[in-house]
Amino acid sequence: MRIGFHAPFPPAPTGVADYAEALAQELARTAEVRRNPKKPCDVELYHLGNNALHGRIYERALVRSGVIVLHDAVLHHFLLGRLDRRAYVEEFVYNYGAWYAELAEQLWQQRARSAQHPLYFRFPMLRRIAERARTVIVHNPAAAAMAREHAPGVRVVEIPHLFAPPEPVPAWEWTRWRAGLGVAPSATLFGVFGHLRESKRLETVLRAFRRLRRERNDVALLVAGRFASAELERALEPAWSEPGILRVGYLPAREFWIAAAAVDVALNLRYPPAGETSGITIRLMGLGKPVILSAGPENAGLPETACLRVDAGPAEQEMLLEYMAWLAAFPEAGREIGRRAAEYVRAEHAPARCAARYLRVLASVFH
Repeated sequence: MRIGFHAPFPPAPTGVADYAEALAQELARTAEVRRNPKKPCDVELYHLGNNALHGRIYERALVRSGVIVLHDAVLHHFLLGRLDRRAYVEEFVYNYGAWYAELAEQLWQQRARSAQHPLYFRFPMLRRIAERARTVIVHNPAAAAMAREHAPGVRVVEIPHLFAPPEPVPAWEWTRWRAGLGVAPSATLFGVFGHLRESKRLETVLRAFRRLRRERNDVALLVAGRFASAELERALEPAWSEPGILRVGYLPAREFWIAAAAVDVALNLRYPPAGETSGITIRLMGLGKPVILSAGPENAGLPETACLRVDAGPAEQEMLLEYMAWLAAFPEAGREIGRRAAEYVRAEHAPARCAARYLRVLASVFH
């Protein structure tokens, strides 16, 4: 069976590229994998996300139907960035009916606020791509529900987000990296990783950290990654000169794993959600780190004892602060949460196990 594997690959600066590389290597053990082929294969596998990197892949998936992997189940922002006003309104109406045309016009006019306003996340705009798919693969129940809502007849299969364990980082390497940031061995280092956009709740994270820092000076916060918008980057720039707040840019794969090993706690809030299973969350949990994340159906499958959930809404900052303070005061509790997280992820999200499920789906479509 020849698999047409359509995805961004490293060095593309996206977690989907790293995921695709790991999955392609695993599938190649038992099938012929052709990366971004121009000619048709026996079955096509398209990886889609909510950013411009997936533009050509989206177009190919509409022309040559196959299996769609929704890394983000909300494609609204992706379409908003590639369509003009008329095409956007037409696409919105195609998804939700003519009675929504006026709302589509309003959303187009106010699109500058799309990165954080919940209304843009409430309309995933999946109908066209889901109807065209022979099967839709998702990573969590929230994404599955969105796909079925937009294309009731489509076959939807849930497969856990793959975790490919990295080469172990020697303790001397990550301790030296950490020391280079000026973080003492006894300090608690919190870390935020990935594409830095409004939905990662950075302002909430910074406010909670400032309050914690006033109570104890043995804590630090690392913010690593590229900003998705220049406006957000400018708004938060004054924070990088504050005590205990450390800023680094995009980290290539090897340096990412060093930084991930160096932190004590990962912070990965998401609101509004886009139906995604965060690759950052799975990576950090697989590495044995306690992760504080936003509660919601996207994370419902993760064991209660293997992570810490924060409710979106008025209580978000207080809950986050309490968890951060608790983990700083009782580091052994964080290590135990991390141990359970690694045990779960390395079993349920193992590459061979995930690839076997992909192969069953692809073979069923082929036959």
